[in-house]
Amino acid sequence: MRQRLSLIAIAAALVVTSPSALAKSLPPPDDVAGVRAGMGDYRIGPDDTLEINVSQVAELTRTVHVDSGGRILLPLVGSMQASGRTPDDLSADIATALKKAYMKDPQVTVAVKEAQSQKVTIDGAVLQPGVYPLTGRTTLLQAVSLARGPDPKLANIRRVAIFRTVGGARHGVFYDLAQVRTGKAEDPEVYGNDIIVVDTSGSKSFFQNFSGGFGVLGMLIRPW
Repeated sequence: MRQRLSLIAIAAALVVTSPSALAKSLPPPDDVAGVRAGMGDYRIGPDDTLEINVSQVAELTRTVHVDSGGRILLPLVGSMQASGRTPDDLSADIATALKKAYMKDPQVTVAVKEAQSQKVTIDGAVLQPGVYPLTGRTTLLQAVSLARGPDPKLANIRRVAIFRTVGGARHGVFYDLAQVRTGKAEDPEVYGNDIIVVDTSGSKSFFQNFSGGFGVLGMLIRPW
């Protein structure tokens, strides 16, 4: 019941807030680079896991966790703000801190190992609905696999929706996962904060049952 209500809320929000939702393609987030985990412009967030490498200093090369306050703790450096910084920014911050008292020319590299601050919600007819972190550039097919794939008894894989908020408005488009799997259709990229809903088949279909109340949803099928 909770899952059904959540889908109703998504559909209602889409119809009310997104007059541009009939677009044939789903627009990317406002800051595409900033939500691509592992990319240079990615902004580190709380609960991310980072790989820090200091050249030729093994004791400073380690995996660290960004705490809920957005900070990390390093030997010789102490507590340092990481949240809101790019990996390159943080590399420079650590190098500067080490250079002040300990090293002449430290070479520091920071990489995002797990981007917990960038998550996607996967709901509907999948085996394990939930909220999953994106640890790199991720496509729709890869995202659905995070939820252990579509439910073989319930899923209508020809109607898989991605909902995304761009510029304060909610947008949504349906994709045919069967055609994506066979290479006949593009496998679209998904981003942090996206909501993916796999429709259910037959008489149990959410989108069919509520087509009267949310008729615009039927117009969001992406043409192939």
